Amino acid sequence: MKSKYKIIYIIAFLLLFLSISLSVVNYVVSLKSTQDQLENSSLPLSTDNIYSEIQTHLIKPTLIASMMAQDTFVIDWLKSQEEDEEKIKSFLESIKNKYNMSTVFLASQSTQNYYLSRGFIEKMNRKNRTNNWYYEFKDEAASYEVNIDFNENINNSMFMFINYKIFDKKFHMLGVTGVGLEVSYIDEMLKKFREFYKFKVFFVNKNGDIILYERGVNELRNLKNDESLYQHKDELLTSENNTLKYKDKKGSDYLIHSKYIPELNLYLFVQAKISDFTGDVLKTFYINLVLSLIIAVIIVYIIATMIRSHSIKLENLANIDELTNLPNRRVFDDKMTQLLLVNERKPISMSILFFDIDDFKKINDTFGHHIGDKVLVRIAQILRENVRESDIYARWGGEEFIVTFINSSLDQSETIAQKLRTSIEMDEDLSLLLDSCVTASFGLTQVEEKDSLESILKRVDTLLYKAKKEGKNRVLLV
Repeated sequence: MKSKYKIIYIIAFLLLFLSISLSVVNYVVSLKSTQDQLENSSLPLSTDNIYSEIQTHLIKPTLIASMMAQDTFVIDWLKSQEEDEEKIKSFLESIKNKYNMSTVFLASQSTQNYYLSRGFIEKMNRKNRTNNWYYEFKDEAASYEVNIDFNENINNSMFMFINYKIFDKKFHMLGVTGVGLEVSYIDEMLKKFREFYKFKVFFVNKNGDIILYERGVNELRNLKNDESLYQHKDELLTSENNTLKYKDKKGSDYLIHSKYIPELNLYLFVQAKISDFTGDVLKTFYINLVLSLIIAVIIVYIIATMIRSHSIKLENLANIDELTNLPNRRVFDDKMTQLLLVNERKPISMSILFFDIDDFKKINDTFGHHIGDKVLVRIAQILRENVRESDIYARWGGEEFIVTFINSSLDQSETIAQKLRTSIEMDEDLSLLLDSCVTASFGLTQVEEKDSLESILKRVDTLLYKAKKEGKNRVLLV
Protein backbone atom coordinates (compact mmCIF):
# COMPACT_ATOMS: atom_id res chain seq x y z
CA MET A 1 0.00 0.00 0.00
CA LYS A 2 2.79 2.39 0.88
CA SER A 3 4.50 1.57 -2.41
CA LYS A 4 1.24 2.23 -4.27
CA TYR A 5 0.82 5.70 -2.77
CA LYS A 6 4.50 6.45 -3.29
CA ILE A 7 4.09 5.78 -7.01
CA ILE A 8 1.03 8.04 -7.15
CA TYR A 9 2.88 10.83 -5.34
CA ILE A 10 5.85 10.51 -7.70
CA ILE A 11 3.62 10.56 -10.79
CA ALA A 12 1.63 13.51 -9.42
CA PHE A 13 4.81 15.44 -8.63
CA LEU A 14 6.32 14.74 -12.06
CA LEU A 15 3.12 15.72 -13.90
CA LEU A 16 2.68 18.89 -11.88
CA PHE A 17 6.35 19.77 -12.24
CA LEU A 18 6.16 19.14 -15.99
CA SER A 19 2.95 21.18 -16.33
CA ILE A 20 4.27 24.13 -14.34
CA SER A 21 7.69 23.97 -16.03
CA LEU A 22 6.22 23.91 -19.54
CA SER A 23 3.85 26.77 -18.68
CA VAL A 24 6.67 28.84 -17.18
CA VAL A 25 9.03 28.13 -20.09
CA ASN A 26 6.29 28.97 -22.59
CA TYR A 27 5.53 32.17 -20.67
CA VAL A 28 9.19 33.24 -20.55
CA VAL A 29 9.68 32.50 -24.26
CA SER A 30 6.43 34.29 -25.21
CA LEU A 31 7.30 37.26 -22.99
CA LYS A 32 10.77 37.56 -24.50
CA SER A 33 9.35 37.19 -28.01
CA THR A 34 6.68 39.83 -27.35
CA GLN A 35 9.20 42.31 -25.93
CA ASP A 36 11.65 41.69 -28.80
CA GLN A 37 8.90 42.12 -31.36
CA LEU A 38 7.71 45.28 -29.62
CA GLU A 39 11.21 46.76 -29.48
CA ASN A 40 12.52 45.69 -32.87
CA SER A 41 9.41 45.62 -35.01
CA SER A 42 6.11 46.89 -33.64
CA LEU A 43 7.36 50.11 -32.06
CA PRO A 44 9.52 51.33 -35.00
CA LEU A 45 6.92 50.29 -37.58
CA SER A 46 4.11 51.89 -35.62
CA THR A 47 6.20 55.05 -35.27
CA ASP A 48 6.54 55.16 -39.05
CA ASN A 49 2.78 54.63 -39.40
CA ILE A 50 2.14 57.41 -36.93
CA TYR A 51 4.60 59.63 -38.75
CA SER A 52 2.71 58.94 -41.99
CA GLU A 53 -0.52 60.04 -40.35
CA ILE A 54 1.21 63.08 -38.89
CA GLN A 55 2.39 63.96 -42.35
CA THR A 56 -1.23 63.80 -43.48
CA HIS A 57 -2.58 65.87 -40.59
CA LEU A 58 0.29 68.13 -39.55
CA ILE A 59 2.82 68.28 -42.34
CA LYS A 60 0.16 69.45 -44.78
CA PRO A 61 -0.60 72.60 -42.70
CA THR A 62 3.15 73.22 -42.40
CA LEU A 63 3.56 73.10 -46.15
CA ILE A 64 0.56 75.42 -46.58
CA ALA A 65 2.07 77.91 -44.15
CA SER A 66 5.40 77.70 -45.99
CA MET A 67 3.66 78.25 -49.32
CA MET A 68 1.83 81.29 -47.96
CA ALA A 69 5.08 82.79 -46.69
CA GLN A 70 6.65 82.47 -50.12
CA ASP A 71 3.61 83.57 -52.12
CA THR A 72 4.53 86.62 -54.27
CA PHE A 73 1.07 88.08 -53.74
CA VAL A 74 1.55 88.13 -49.97
CA ILE A 75 5.04 89.63 -50.30
CA ASP A 76 3.86 92.34 -52.75
CA TRP A 77 0.78 93.10 -50.63
CA LEU A 78 2.86 93.62 -47.49
CA LYS A 79 5.35 95.80 -49.38
CA SER A 80 2.91 98.13 -51.18
CA GLN A 81 -0.79 97.15 -50.95
CA GLU A 82 -1.52 96.72 -47.27
CA GLU A 83 -4.11 99.50 -47.37
CA ASP A 84 -6.30 97.17 -49.50
CA GLU A 85 -7.58 94.95 -46.71
CA GLU A 86 -10.10 93.14 -48.90
CA LYS A 87 -7.33 91.54 -50.97
CA ILE A 88 -5.61 89.89 -48.01
CA LYS A 89 -8.95 88.99 -46.47
CA SER A 90 -9.96 87.27 -49.70
CA PHE A 91 -6.58 85.50 -49.92
CA LEU A 92 -6.72 84.18 -46.35
CA GLU A 93 -10.32 83.08 -46.72
CA SER A 94 -9.54 81.19 -49.95
CA ILE A 95 -6.64 79.36 -48.27
CA LYS A 96 -8.79 78.48 -45.27
CA ASN A 97 -11.63 77.11 -47.37
CA LYS A 98 -9.45 75.40 -49.97
CA TYR A 99 -7.41 73.44 -47.42
CA ASN A 100 -10.08 73.25 -44.70
CA MET A 101 -7.92 74.90 -42.03
CA SER A 102 -9.27 75.94 -38.64
CA THR A 103 -7.72 79.36 -39.01
CA VAL A 104 -5.37 81.24 -41.35
CA PHE A 105 -3.57 84.43 -40.27
CA LEU A 106 -1.07 87.07 -41.29
CA ALA A 107 0.82 89.61 -39.15
CA SER A 108 2.45 92.66 -40.73
CA GLN A 109 5.80 93.86 -39.46
CA SER A 110 5.47 97.40 -40.85
CA THR A 111 1.94 98.16 -39.55
CA GLN A 112 1.84 95.60 -36.69
CA ASN A 113 -1.63 94.66 -37.97
CA TYR A 114 -2.98 91.16 -37.33
CA TYR A 115 -5.35 89.67 -39.94
CA LEU A 116 -7.61 86.64 -40.08
CA SER A 117 -9.80 85.42 -42.93
CA ARG A 118 -12.51 87.77 -41.70
CA GLY A 119 -10.17 90.76 -41.99
CA PHE A 120 -8.27 93.07 -39.60
CA ILE A 121 -8.41 91.94 -35.98
CA GLU A 122 -6.02 94.06 -33.91
CA LYS A 123 -2.94 96.23 -33.78
CA MET A 124 -0.16 94.22 -32.10
CA ASN A 125 2.17 95.67 -29.46
CA ARG A 126 4.71 94.30 -27.04
CA LYS A 127 2.59 95.26 -24.02
CA ASN A 128 -0.20 92.94 -25.08
CA ARG A 129 0.46 89.51 -23.54
CA THR A 130 -1.38 87.72 -26.32
CA ASN A 131 1.08 89.17 -28.85
CA ASN A 132 4.19 87.82 -27.14
CA TRP A 133 4.38 84.91 -29.58
CA TYR A 134 5.02 87.30 -32.47
CA TYR A 135 7.84 89.26 -30.86
CA GLU A 136 9.50 86.18 -29.42
CA PHE A 137 9.37 84.45 -32.82
CA LYS A 138 10.59 87.63 -34.56
CA ASP A 139 13.68 87.71 -32.36
CA GLU A 140 14.55 84.07 -33.07
CA ALA A 141 16.79 82.99 -35.93
CA ALA A 142 14.46 80.20 -37.01
CA SER A 143 12.33 80.87 -40.07
CA TYR A 144 9.35 78.89 -38.73
CA GLU A 145 7.99 77.46 -35.50
CA VAL A 146 5.18 75.36 -34.08
CA ASN A 147 3.44 77.08 -31.22
CA ILE A 148 0.52 76.09 -29.00
CA ASP A 149 -1.41 78.90 -27.39
CA PHE A 150 -4.84 80.31 -26.60
CA ASN A 151 -6.20 82.69 -29.20
CA GLU A 152 -8.61 85.25 -27.82
CA ASN A 153 -9.59 86.19 -31.38
CA ILE A 154 -10.80 82.67 -32.18
CA ASN A 155 -13.30 81.65 -29.47
CA ASN A 156 -10.54 81.75 -26.85
CA SER A 157 -9.70 78.17 -27.90
CA MET A 158 -6.33 76.47 -27.68
CA PHE A 159 -4.66 76.15 -31.07
CA MET A 160 -1.51 74.75 -32.56
CA PHE A 161 -0.08 77.45 -34.77
CA ILE A 162 2.44 76.83 -37.53
CA ASN A 163 4.17 80.18 -38.00
CA TYR A 164 6.34 81.14 -40.98
CA LYS A 165 8.33 84.34 -41.42
CA ILE A 166 7.85 86.29 -44.65
CA PHE A 167 10.98 87.78 -46.24
CA ASP A 168 11.60 90.03 -49.22
CA LYS A 169 14.38 89.43 -51.71
CA LYS A 170 16.90 91.09 -49.40
CA PHE A 171 15.79 88.85 -46.49
CA HIS A 172 14.15 91.67 -44.63
CA MET A 173 11.31 90.34 -42.48
CA LEU A 174 7.93 91.58 -43.75
CA GLY A 175 5.73 89.70 -41.33
CA VAL A 176 4.52 86.30 -40.22
CA THR A 177 1.85 84.07 -41.73
CA GLY A 178 0.59 80.58 -41.02
CA VAL A 179 -2.28 78.31 -40.09
CA GLY A 180 -3.81 77.03 -36.88
CA LEU A 181 -5.34 73.69 -35.86
CA GLU A 182 -7.59 73.24 -32.86
CA VAL A 183 -5.95 71.18 -30.13
CA SER A 184 -9.19 69.24 -29.68
CA TYR A 185 -8.60 67.87 -33.18
CA ILE A 186 -5.02 66.98 -32.28
CA ASP A 187 -6.26 65.36 -29.09
CA GLU A 188 -8.51 63.10 -31.13
CA MET A 189 -5.62 62.15 -33.37
CA LEU A 190 -3.33 61.33 -30.44
CA LYS A 191 -6.17 59.51 -28.66
CA LYS A 192 -6.59 57.30 -31.71
CA PHE A 193 -2.88 56.47 -31.60
CA ARG A 194 -3.17 55.55 -27.93
CA GLU A 195 -6.29 53.43 -28.25
CA PHE A 196 -5.43 51.76 -31.56
CA TYR A 197 -1.69 51.22 -31.16
CA LYS A 198 -1.57 51.31 -27.31
CA PHE A 199 1.14 53.95 -27.66
CA LYS A 200 1.36 57.34 -25.98
CA VAL A 201 2.45 59.92 -28.55
CA PHE A 202 3.85 63.38 -27.86
CA PHE A 203 6.14 65.93 -29.48
CA VAL A 204 9.22 67.42 -27.87
CA ASN A 205 11.36 70.38 -28.90
CA LYS A 206 15.14 70.53 -28.62
CA ASN A 207 14.88 71.95 -25.09
CA GLY A 208 12.91 68.94 -23.88
CA ASP A 209 9.60 70.84 -23.67
CA ILE A 210 6.49 68.78 -24.48
CA ILE A 211 4.89 70.81 -27.28
CA LEU A 212 2.07 68.54 -28.43
CA TYR A 213 0.40 65.96 -26.21
CA GLU A 214 -2.96 64.40 -25.43
CA ARG A 215 -4.59 66.50 -22.77
CA GLY A 216 -5.79 64.65 -19.68
CA VAL A 217 -3.47 61.71 -20.40
CA ASN A 218 0.08 63.00 -20.66
CA GLU A 219 1.09 64.84 -17.49
CA LEU A 220 4.62 65.61 -18.67
CA ARG A 221 5.40 69.19 -19.64
CA ASN A 222 9.14 68.68 -19.96
CA LEU A 223 11.39 65.64 -19.99
CA LYS A 224 12.76 66.93 -16.70
CA ASN A 225 9.45 65.95 -15.08
CA ASP A 226 10.50 62.30 -15.44
CA GLU A 227 14.03 61.82 -14.12
CA SER A 228 14.36 58.28 -15.50
CA LEU A 229 13.44 59.58 -18.97
CA TYR A 230 15.39 62.83 -18.74
CA GLN A 231 18.68 61.02 -18.16
CA HIS A 232 18.32 59.64 -21.71
CA LYS A 233 17.66 63.07 -23.21
CA ASP A 234 20.85 63.15 -25.25
CA GLU A 235 20.09 59.71 -26.72
CA LEU A 236 16.55 60.67 -27.68
CA LEU A 237 16.94 64.22 -28.95
CA THR A 238 19.11 63.39 -31.95
CA SER A 239 18.56 63.20 -35.68
CA GLU A 240 18.91 59.41 -35.48
CA ASN A 241 15.96 57.15 -34.62
CA ASN A 242 16.45 55.59 -31.20
CA THR A 243 14.66 53.01 -29.07
CA LEU A 244 15.46 52.55 -25.41
CA LYS A 245 14.05 50.80 -22.39
CA TYR A 246 13.67 52.50 -19.03
CA LYS A 247 11.84 52.15 -15.73
CA ASP A 248 9.74 54.98 -14.25
CA LYS A 249 9.67 55.98 -10.58
CA LYS A 250 6.76 53.56 -9.96
CA GLY A 251 8.83 50.65 -11.25
CA SER A 252 6.93 50.16 -14.51
CA ASP A 253 8.95 49.20 -17.59
CA TYR A 254 8.67 51.32 -20.73
CA LEU A 255 10.01 51.34 -24.26
CA ILE A 256 10.27 54.68 -26.04
CA HIS A 257 11.11 55.40 -29.66
CA SER A 258 12.15 58.86 -30.89
CA LYS A 259 12.09 60.17 -34.44
CA TYR A 260 13.09 63.63 -35.59
CA ILE A 261 10.57 65.45 -37.82
CA PRO A 262 12.53 68.12 -39.67
CA GLU A 263 9.39 69.69 -41.18
CA LEU A 264 8.21 70.62 -37.69
CA ASN A 265 11.63 70.85 -36.07
CA LEU A 266 10.20 68.60 -33.36
CA TYR A 267 10.91 65.10 -32.06
CA LEU A 268 8.16 62.50 -32.24
CA PHE A 269 8.15 60.35 -29.11
CA VAL A 270 6.19 57.08 -29.12
CA GLN A 271 6.04 55.52 -25.68
CA ALA A 272 4.88 51.97 -24.89
CA LYS A 273 4.19 50.57 -21.44
CA ILE A 274 5.47 47.00 -21.70
CA SER A 275 2.78 45.58 -19.42
CA ASP A 276 0.11 46.78 -21.88
CA PHE A 277 1.57 44.37 -24.44
CA THR A 278 2.55 41.51 -22.14
CA GLY A 279 -0.77 41.47 -20.29
CA ASP A 280 -2.23 39.01 -22.81
CA VAL A 281 0.89 36.86 -22.47
CA LEU A 282 0.45 36.78 -18.69
CA LYS A 283 -3.25 36.02 -19.07
CA THR A 284 -2.43 33.19 -21.50
CA PHE A 285 0.16 31.91 -19.00
CA TYR A 286 -2.43 31.73 -16.23
CA ILE A 287 -4.94 30.02 -18.53
CA ASN A 288 -2.34 27.50 -19.73
CA LEU A 289 -1.18 26.90 -16.17
CA VAL A 290 -4.72 26.30 -14.89
CA LEU A 291 -5.59 24.04 -17.84
CA SER A 292 -2.35 22.07 -17.53
CA LEU A 293 -2.89 21.66 -13.77
CA ILE A 294 -6.47 20.49 -14.37
CA ILE A 295 -5.26 18.00 -16.99
CA ALA A 296 -2.47 16.87 -14.65
CA VAL A 297 -4.96 16.37 -11.80
CA ILE A 298 -7.30 14.41 -14.11
CA ILE A 299 -4.41 12.21 -15.29
CA VAL A 300 -3.25 11.67 -11.68
CA TYR A 301 -6.83 10.80 -10.69
CA ILE A 302 -7.15 8.30 -13.56
CA ILE A 303 -3.77 6.74 -12.74
CA ALA A 304 -4.60 6.64 -9.02
CA THR A 305 -7.95 4.99 -9.79
CA MET A 306 -6.29 2.43 -12.04
CA ILE A 307 -3.55 1.73 -9.50
CA ARG A 308 -6.12 1.46 -6.72
CA SER A 309 -8.23 -0.92 -8.82
CA HIS A 310 -5.25 -3.06 -9.77
CA SER A 311 -3.99 -2.92 -6.20
CA ILE A 312 -7.32 -4.18 -4.91
CA LYS A 313 -7.24 -6.96 -7.48
CA LEU A 314 -3.68 -7.85 -6.52
CA GLU A 315 -4.56 -7.76 -2.84
CA ASN A 316 -7.53 -10.00 -3.52
CA LEU A 317 -5.32 -12.35 -5.49
CA ALA A 318 -2.81 -12.34 -2.66
CA ASN A 319 -5.31 -12.55 0.22
CA ILE A 320 -8.54 -14.05 -1.09
CA ASP A 321 -9.08 -17.57 -2.36
CA GLU A 322 -10.30 -17.14 -5.93
CA LEU A 323 -12.66 -20.12 -5.88
CA THR A 324 -14.42 -19.80 -2.50
CA ASN A 325 -13.87 -16.05 -1.99
CA LEU A 326 -12.66 -16.85 1.54
CA PRO A 327 -9.47 -15.41 3.03
CA ASN A 328 -6.51 -17.64 2.20
CA ARG A 329 -3.87 -19.26 4.40
CA ARG A 330 -1.55 -16.22 4.15
CA VAL A 331 -4.18 -13.87 5.62
CA PHE A 332 -5.00 -16.37 8.37
CA ASP A 333 -1.33 -16.71 9.33
CA ASP A 334 -0.86 -12.92 9.49
CA LYS A 335 -3.98 -12.36 11.61
CA MET A 336 -3.21 -15.27 13.99
CA THR A 337 0.37 -14.09 14.44
CA GLN A 338 -0.89 -10.64 15.50
CA LEU A 339 -3.61 -12.18 17.66
CA LEU A 340 -1.15 -14.41 19.51
CA LEU A 341 1.10 -11.42 20.23
CA VAL A 342 -1.87 -9.55 21.71
CA ASN A 343 -2.82 -12.69 23.66
CA GLU A 344 0.57 -12.70 25.36
CA ARG A 345 -0.11 -9.25 26.85
CA LYS A 346 -3.81 -9.70 27.49
CA PRO A 347 -4.93 -13.35 27.37
CA ILE A 348 -8.35 -14.12 25.90
CA SER A 349 -10.24 -17.35 25.40
CA MET A 350 -9.65 -18.73 21.88
CA SER A 351 -10.19 -22.01 20.08
CA ILE A 352 -9.06 -23.18 16.65
CA LEU A 353 -11.11 -25.49 14.46
CA PHE A 354 -9.54 -27.34 11.51
CA PHE A 355 -11.75 -29.42 9.22
CA ASP A 356 -11.50 -31.39 6.01
CA ILE A 357 -14.14 -32.66 3.55
CA ASP A 358 -14.43 -36.42 3.73
CA ASP A 359 -13.54 -38.41 0.62
CA PHE A 360 -13.08 -35.27 -1.48
CA LYS A 361 -10.68 -37.06 -3.87
CA LYS A 362 -13.39 -39.59 -4.59
CA ILE A 363 -15.83 -36.76 -5.35
CA ASN A 364 -13.40 -35.26 -7.89
CA ASP A 365 -12.66 -38.63 -9.45
CA THR A 366 -16.33 -39.59 -9.67
CA PHE A 367 -18.07 -36.33 -10.59
CA GLY A 368 -15.24 -34.25 -11.97
CA HIS A 369 -13.35 -31.24 -10.67
CA HIS A 370 -16.09 -28.81 -11.68
CA ILE A 371 -18.50 -30.55 -9.25
CA GLY A 372 -15.76 -30.68 -6.66
CA ASP A 373 -15.30 -26.92 -7.03
CA LYS A 374 -19.04 -26.38 -6.51
CA VAL A 375 -18.87 -28.47 -3.34
CA LEU A 376 -16.02 -26.27 -2.03
CA VAL A 377 -17.93 -23.08 -2.88
CA ARG A 378 -21.07 -24.30 -1.08
CA ILE A 379 -19.14 -25.38 2.03
CA ALA A 380 -17.48 -21.91 2.10
CA GLN A 381 -20.97 -20.40 2.11
CA ILE A 382 -22.06 -22.70 4.97
CA LEU A 383 -18.93 -21.76 6.90
CA ARG A 384 -19.68 -18.02 6.58
CA GLU A 385 -23.27 -18.62 7.70
CA ASN A 386 -22.23 -20.46 10.89
CA VAL A 387 -19.38 -18.34 12.26
CA ARG A 388 -19.40 -14.86 13.77
CA GLU A 389 -18.03 -11.72 12.11
CA SER A 390 -15.44 -11.45 14.87
CA ASP A 391 -14.07 -14.93 14.15
CA ILE A 392 -11.17 -15.59 11.78
CA TYR A 393 -11.66 -18.15 9.03
CA ALA A 394 -9.94 -19.17 5.80
CA ARG A 395 -9.55 -21.84 3.18
CA TRP A 396 -6.39 -23.57 4.26
CA GLY A 397 -5.81 -25.33 0.96
CA GLY A 398 -7.45 -28.03 -1.15
CA GLU A 399 -10.49 -29.28 0.80
CA GLU A 400 -9.21 -28.00 4.20
CA PHE A 401 -10.67 -25.04 6.12
CA ILE A 402 -9.70 -23.39 9.40
CA VAL A 403 -11.53 -21.18 11.94
CA THR A 404 -10.40 -19.27 15.05
CA PHE A 405 -13.17 -18.63 17.57
CA ILE A 406 -12.32 -15.48 19.55
CA ASN A 407 -13.62 -14.97 23.09
CA SER A 408 -15.06 -18.46 22.96
CA SER A 409 -14.49 -21.34 25.43
CA LEU A 410 -13.79 -24.83 24.22
CA ASP A 411 -17.36 -25.92 25.01
CA GLN A 412 -18.85 -22.96 23.13
CA SER A 413 -16.55 -23.61 20.20
CA GLU A 414 -17.54 -27.32 20.16
CA THR A 415 -21.19 -26.34 19.94
CA ILE A 416 -20.50 -24.18 16.90
CA ALA A 417 -18.34 -26.91 15.36
CA GLN A 418 -21.08 -29.50 15.77
CA LYS A 419 -23.61 -27.13 14.24
CA LEU A 420 -21.27 -26.56 11.29
CA ARG A 421 -20.75 -30.34 10.86
CA THR A 422 -24.49 -30.96 10.90
CA SER A 423 -25.16 -28.09 8.45
CA ILE A 424 -22.73 -29.62 5.96
CA GLU A 425 -24.16 -33.11 6.35
CA MET A 426 -27.79 -32.00 6.03
CA ASP A 427 -27.31 -29.40 3.25
CA GLU A 428 -29.76 -30.00 0.38
CA ASP A 429 -27.62 -28.22 -2.23
CA LEU A 430 -24.70 -30.55 -1.56
CA SER A 431 -27.00 -33.57 -1.66
CA LEU A 432 -28.36 -32.50 -5.05
CA LEU A 433 -24.86 -32.13 -6.45
CA LEU A 434 -23.78 -35.66 -5.47
CA ASP A 435 -27.07 -37.50 -4.91
CA SER A 436 -25.74 -38.19 -1.43
CA CYS A 437 -24.73 -36.20 1.64
CA VAL A 438 -21.36 -34.60 2.11
CA THR A 439 -19.55 -34.89 5.45
CA ALA A 440 -16.48 -33.37 7.05
CA SER A 441 -14.11 -34.28 9.89
CA PHE A 442 -13.10 -31.70 12.51
CA GLY A 443 -10.27 -31.14 14.98
CA LEU A 444 -10.77 -28.53 17.74
CA THR A 445 -8.30 -27.30 20.35
CA GLN A 446 -8.08 -24.57 22.97
CA VAL A 447 -5.30 -21.98 22.57
CA GLU A 448 -3.00 -22.13 25.58
CA GLU A 449 -0.94 -19.27 26.99
CA LYS A 450 2.41 -20.66 25.78
CA ASP A 451 1.10 -21.79 22.40
CA SER A 452 2.63 -20.78 19.11
CA LEU A 453 0.86 -20.96 15.79
CA GLU A 454 2.96 -23.98 14.87
CA SER A 455 2.06 -25.89 18.05
CA ILE A 456 -1.64 -25.12 17.68
CA LEU A 457 -1.74 -26.24 14.05
CA LYS A 458 0.11 -29.43 14.94
CA ARG A 459 -2.52 -30.31 17.58
CA VAL A 460 -5.58 -29.65 15.42
CA ASP A 461 -3.98 -31.47 12.48
CA THR A 462 -3.42 -34.53 14.68
CA LEU A 463 -7.03 -34.36 15.90
CA LEU A 464 -8.32 -34.05 12.33
CA TYR A 465 -6.53 -37.18 11.14
CA LYS A 466 -7.64 -39.01 14.27
CA ALA A 467 -11.26 -38.08 13.44
CA LYS A 468 -10.73 -39.47 9.92
CA LYS A 469 -9.44 -42.76 11.31
CA GLU A 470 -12.32 -43.07 13.78
CA GLY A 471 -14.92 -43.00 11.02
CA LYS A 472 -15.07 -39.39 9.76
CA ASN A 473 -17.99 -36.93 10.11
CA ARG A 474 -17.15 -36.08 13.71
CA VAL A 475 -15.57 -33.41 15.92
CA LEU A 476 -12.62 -34.35 18.12
CA LEU A 477 -11.20 -31.91 20.65
CA VAL A 478 -8.52 -31.63 23.23
